[in-house]
Amino acid sequence: MSNVKERILGAVTIMSENDAQKVWELIQATFHLANAETDIADEDELAAFHAFHKGDPEYQPSITQEDLIRNLGL
Repeated sequence: MSNVKERILGAVTIMSENDAQKVWELIQATFHLANAETDIADEDELAAFHAFHKGDPEYQPSITQEDLIRNLGL
């Protein structure tokens, strides 16, 4: 197993169930995005996309990309 995979498994082992669920959703989204050009967005996805671009606070990130990178140690 690679060092990266070992670090991921170690992090998942000690995180809360809620945080582990978020990581799982991120992994799923990553694979989904790899096929984004062939997927057709549904109405809920389009509504969320438009809300994000209009600045709706419910659809804005709760953490900056820089903070996320720092928190993940990347």
